[in-house]
Amino acid sequence: MAELFAYTDGACSGNPGPGGWGVLLFAKQGETVLKSRELSGGAPDTTNNQMELMAAITALETLEKPSALTLVTDSNYVKDGITKWIFGWKKNGWKTAAKKPVKNADLWKRLDEATKRHDITWKWIKGHAGHAENERADELARAGMAPFKPAK
Repeated sequence: MAELFAYTDGACSGNPGPGGWGVLLFAKQGETVLKSRELSGGAPDTTNNQMELMAAITALETLEKPSALTLVTDSNYVKDGITKWIFGWKKNGWKTAAKKPVKNADLWKRLDEATKRHDITWKWIKGHAGHAENERADELARAGMAPFKPAK
């Protein structure tokens, strides 16, 4: 049986500033990649965390049917937010433990909705540490940011 993976990454030049997100999706059986797809995009004025969230959202929204997959991110913000913090935020009306509004609540709500159709194993890996798939997601994020960066 094939396994499905999504490697996601966000990038930002300045924070806030021009940013991009990248997704490497692939299905593999054993060590053989059966199918792969690369996605990227960006925004002119955003934050790194927003781009990390957009990468995960896009990975999940792109899948046409409910799927079991491993989503790999180098963002503790995304992984911890969706696997730990979101339950308290929802219970507290999208407020933090300090009673402040949750930053990026619109994106967190969209990610929460996107997770409902899928069986997701969330994994964190260290970024810029030589993981080929994470490095490719980073390249895609930078490509997504490129159209929004001012010419030098």
